[in-house]
Amino acid sequence: MITRIRAGRFVDPVKGCVEQVELIIEKGKIARILPPGEFKEEGPRIRTINAADKLIVPGLIDMHVHLREPGEEYKETIDSGQMAAVAGGFTSIACMPNTMPPNDTRAVTEFIIEKAKRTGLARVYPIAAITVMQKGERLTEFGELKEAGAVAVSDDGFCVTNSEVMRRALEYARYHGLMVISHSEDLNLSRSGVMHEGVVSTRIGLQGIPAASEEIMVFREISLAALTNCPVHIAHVSTAGSVEIIKRAKDAGIPVTAETAPHYFSLDHKEVAGYNTYAKVKPPLRTPEDVQAIKDGLAEGVIDVIATDHAPHSDIEKKLEFDKAAFGMIGLETALALTLQLVRDKILGLPEAIGKLSLSPASVLGIPGGCIKTGVQADLAVIDPECEYVLKREDILSKSWNSPFIGKKLKGRNELTMIGGEIVWERKSKHPRC
Repeated sequence: MITRIRAGRFVDPVKGCVEQVELIIEKGKIARILPPGEFKEEGPRIRTINAADKLIVPGLIDMHVHLREPGEEYKETIDSGQMAAVAGGFTSIACMPNTMPPNDTRAVTEFIIEKAKRTGLARVYPIAAITVMQKGERLTEFGELKEAGAVAVSDDGFCVTNSEVMRRALEYARYHGLMVISHSEDLNLSRSGVMHEGVVSTRIGLQGIPAASEEIMVFREISLAALTNCPVHIAHVSTAGSVEIIKRAKDAGIPVTAETAPHYFSLDHKEVAGYNTYAKVKPPLRTPEDVQAIKDGLAEGVIDVIATDHAPHSDIEKKLEFDKAAFGMIGLETALALTLQLVRDKILGLPEAIGKLSLSPASVLGIPGGCIKTGVQADLAVIDPECEYVLKREDILSKSWNSPFIGKKLKGRNELTMIGGEIVWERKSKHPRC
């Protein structure tokens, strides 16, 4: 079977351009990239996908996802997380280790990989814990975890507060070829906070989390990266101060990369004013000035990656008093639309925006994907950038619905997802493996 994708505009984050092309896919790989109309073959072995008025993009890659399995399958499973991913245009996702039990052993890493293979949707790359039980005290066996299939290490959800432990983690990870992903949070400053510390928290009477709680630890991680000459990746950047610290580090040649999540450039702390627990995240939504700084950081290349920090919670954890509700929101099915808004606002060019959702995370994690070229696996998405719709709860495939974007109008969505040359999601059917 040969698959031909015709009449689409190919967004190439490698070349930084958008071209009208036809893609020819054989044996699960990109066989040819042709000018429009050049492919002349016909017959029953040719399957044609009409991508007129659509964009063809490399399969999106989310390097920061919480799948909740093992241990909290009522919030999300590996299966349901994969379904949400392919619906959103993601062909690969990397899952964080703060499950129950945490992914701090070979057994848990292998379980995740095997379970994901059985579902056969998005490619799943486990991120293992830095420390045993994520307690910040004793390093896990990085070599064994890498051998089992882990692509990075992080104590995400928790900060490694002991600087000596973090230093050794960086050195140990570099030896084993693993990226260290930092959850940058000074718990002594943030422990009792539930939203950004500022005028809104004061007005509505909620305990705040100061921007400094993030910035202090971002500075520490960068100092340790400079000391050890070991790369570090800063997760979910949310403040103007963090952007400035990372910019100065990059200018100085320190090996640091960074990500932010769509909610940090789409929403600010006023979203919490009505005690909306679906807008309760950590780090918290910040000020409009911070939002602008995040956008500037993306535009200037200070922030390399857009990752969702997809954090599913059931209504059991969310429909509570604000100070008791869990932190986190889902994001796999809204990230594309929110990122395309950056293009409409002329903050990023289209190839840059798609690159931050594909090529850049692949580069940071050292995994395949993020580009479409002859000979590579045919992992791609066909998206409609002009489609306007209201996000409805019943349209969400994640097992949880904790999104502040439900009921809001979005523009741009994925229409088809292909992995290894096979269509695993098509919007018109609303089911995987259609």
